[in-house]
Amino acid sequence: MACKHINAAELKPAGPTQSVHREDCTQCFDSIDDPSGLDVCLYCFNGGCLGERNHSLLHVESTGHPLVLNIKRTRKKTRREEPPQKVTKLSIAAETESDRYDTTTQVKCYECGVDDVDKSSGMLPELVDAVLKANTFARSEEVKAWEQELTACEHTLYPNQEEPRNIDSQDLGHCSKCDLKENLWLCLTCGNLGCGRAQFGGIGGNSHGVGHTKESGHTVAVKLGSLTADGDADIYCYSCDEERVDPELPAHLAHWGINIADRQKTEKSLTEMQVEQNLLWEFSMTTEDGKELKPLFGEGFTGLKNLGNSCYMNSVLQSLFDMPEFQTRYNHPKDTPPPAQAPAEDLETQLRKVADGLLSGRYSKPDSDVFVSESSPEVPHQKGLAPAMLKHLVGRGHVEFSTMRQQDSYEFLLHFLKLITRSSHPSPLKDPVEAFRFVMEQRLQCLNCKKVRYRTDEQENISIPVPIRRIPKESQMDVTNSNGKEKEKEEFEPVTLKECLDIFTADELVELSCPSCGSKDGFTKSSRFKTFPQILAVNARRFELVNWVPTKLDVPVIVDDEPFSFDAYKSHGLQQNEESLPEDTVGPSTSHAFIPNEAALAMLETMGFPRIRCEKALHATGNADPDAASNWLFAHMEDPDIDDLVDLSSGGGAGGGASGVVDPEKIESLGMMGFNAPQARQALKETSGDMERAVDWLFNHPDAEGDFGGGNPANGGDGGDGGSSGEEKGIPGAESGTYVLRSIVCHKGSSIHAGHYVAFVRKNIPGEDQPSWVLFNDEKVAKAGDIDEIKKFAYVYFFRRV
Repeated sequence: MACKHINAAELKPAGPTQSVHREDCTQCFDSIDDPSGLDVCLYCFNGGCLGERNHSLLHVESTGHPLVLNIKRTRKKTRREEPPQKVTKLSIAAETESDRYDTTTQVKCYECGVDDVDKSSGMLPELVDAVLKANTFARSEEVKAWEQELTACEHTLYPNQEEPRNIDSQDLGHCSKCDLKENLWLCLTCGNLGCGRAQFGGIGGNSHGVGHTKESGHTVAVKLGSLTADGDADIYCYSCDEERVDPELPAHLAHWGINIADRQKTEKSLTEMQVEQNLLWEFSMTTEDGKELKPLFGEGFTGLKNLGNSCYMNSVLQSLFDMPEFQTRYNHPKDTPPPAQAPAEDLETQLRKVADGLLSGRYSKPDSDVFVSESSPEVPHQKGLAPAMLKHLVGRGHVEFSTMRQQDSYEFLLHFLKLITRSSHPSPLKDPVEAFRFVMEQRLQCLNCKKVRYRTDEQENISIPVPIRRIPKESQMDVTNSNGKEKEKEEFEPVTLKECLDIFTADELVELSCPSCGSKDGFTKSSRFKTFPQILAVNARRFELVNWVPTKLDVPVIVDDEPFSFDAYKSHGLQQNEESLPEDTVGPSTSHAFIPNEAALAMLETMGFPRIRCEKALHATGNADPDAASNWLFAHMEDPDIDDLVDLSSGGGAGGGASGVVDPEKIESLGMMGFNAPQARQALKETSGDMERAVDWLFNHPDAEGDFGGGNPANGGDGGDGGSSGEEKGIPGAESGTYVLRSIVCHKGSSIHAGHYVAFVRKNIPGEDQPSWVLFNDEKVAKAGDIDEIKKFAYVYFFRRV
């Protein structure tokens, strides 16, 4: 029986910017390596699995796209005497996919019931060829991971080349000043060949290329070993001190008689070496006695591939999806997936896909492609899952997370939680971020008249300062590098979690005028917990400004596995012996005191901005979003009064001057209509608390981000929303602040935008009586054992209330 769809008008080959999901299913992590393969829709190029879940059939039924290309891949048998080469861009002589796999394809039509449509009929030859040649979604994202955003400069565009000549082939063999034959750089101005700097990984170099630049003033050089026939190469401008591109590189090289079409790449590029160095920033996978950590497999022990500087995301995902709230919300493998026209572009679908991938154990098995030798563990680690679709969705439109550069895991956590809250949560499923929410109460007291004002802010985390106390150099241990030379290494006195919390909740001086007595002596301000969350996320700020650049310092913070009480940091509100500051005051000197959002303020300060600038930025942008505040700061850097002290009013909350008083019952009522708490709070502030106008405002602003941090400046505040933890809402145990450490995100490196992130999660391992710490190092999952030393340098702590 022939298929009638082979010439359908809707069939068109995938365009250069169109995603082709031909590697794994868009609704689960089943892939072309499974026995039944993967069906790729020939209409929209969605990838669907077969077998028990049969997401391919679900896609056909929901879209009416009957024609698919089934792709099945099997590993070729290889001799076990030598390990196969690993496929990676960092490898110069990497194996191709065809070298390692046998791939079979078959066109099927679900409507016509034909399982083997002739691939040479109709439009199929062009369609099938385009699908097989197109970059997969994961690969296209991976390519971005290795590439920098390079531009041309005036020096590369116009290198002012001297008289043309043909450089003899023997002159290309080694540096003009030494015998080095690799890491060679050609001066585009005069044709001199000089060796570069010594590079990471043992690449030799005597810096004769740099020396030539200093002597001649010629600024642009190209690395010969990085040349490819399509015109790519490492180009460095010493005048700009930056890597650059040269759109006219073939012509500039032809000036010296070099035909770029004949060149083959023989060395790693600078970007590839930087990537390689970054990937080697990993935590030890061995015990103290040198034994390999034991790999773990099964439910809850699934690793995530590094998509190129994505370890910051992987570590946060492993920590969050270990929590019961996230598991209950997103792990529904037996339910029919939510309807989505494009599953790869739907956040709900991708979160469920990741939950199933991490928790089911279906994908947690030893990597059969890994060669096992005497020096490697008996059981290899797993391949890991590639959450490329989720990474794309979470980063879309974000100035940082849309790039493939290394990012701050704490900032990612805040962004990720905000996206989840803004998404819909159909009844009876709840927003898992509710478990993070709590209320901080800030106390302001005039130094002169002693009157006080309390206000509350809803938060989802705290960022605590870590005191930095250096150990005198004469007391430090001697440290040597790999060459036996002594090197300087700073050491710091350890501090306790209690000391950090004491500083976080201590009084600080605020320069404001008193609305009651008119004194300009200022106020003391402190923040304490009004309510306690189920999950408390704590960021430890170990930063010091070095030339206005925040530098991470290895200050040990002592955190025990035993339960820790936060009760000493609980606020009890207005006391009988305290007198409130009046609320209804007039004039700039008697305005309500502006109290900046603590978490947002801390993030801005770690970026190196002075406190006064941070407060001004938060006041101007709604007192909630550090990204908006940082953009405001960059736009007002040149303001002549940027560092002047001013008396800020409390009108800086979201809502543009609308009342900050929000009735929690109105938030709850809007929540019953399907609006989340931040959106409801923003709508009520925008409409002065009018419910009818607020509903109308919400329908007219469906993409409103919501008010995540603007608290109630009145005494007692709004007490949080219906999802907040606290005795105001009658949640059992809210008065108790005893927590146990559940997981940590650790960072290795001196900058949060480099180095490597991993997660340690306290889990129950089958067959063991007590919970153990498990290391999630991208795709590697292993029992970690004692991590007391590692805990001291964690970047984000996740505590759970007991």
